[in-house]
Amino acid sequence: MDGFRVNRDELVEFQVDGTDGSAVAGLRRCRVQHRSATPMPVWDPDMPTPLDFRSQWQEIPDNAVFDNGFKIQWEQFLRHVYAGGEWSHDLLSGARGLQLAELGLQAAAEGRRLDVPELRL
Repeated sequence: MDGFRVNRDELVEFQVDGTDGSAVAGLRRCRVQHRSATPMPVWDPDMPTPLDFRSQWQEIPDNAVFDNGFKIQWEQFLRHVYAGGEWSHDLLSGARGLQLAELGLQAAAEGRRLDVPELRL
């Protein structure tokens, strides 16, 4: 394979399904669909569906302008280096992030919830 063909709206998307509806949030957009607006199509494997499911979601408008998160964190770090003092994201904070990522992969592979043990130096 010499390349990847991407077909998605966002670099990352999170879907949350609740009892009253669902939401799909990405880096740039958020769309919702209330339970009462969720279609109940009849699936027929011999016929293409005439429904455009993506168009049935409601776009949530932006109510604020957000700056680039990586830039903001970099600026915070540079201010910390200049001013000195303790940095809020230390080695233990990084280790907790890695622990959470590894436990998330393990939980997904095993199909179950896992406790997150406390990390200490």
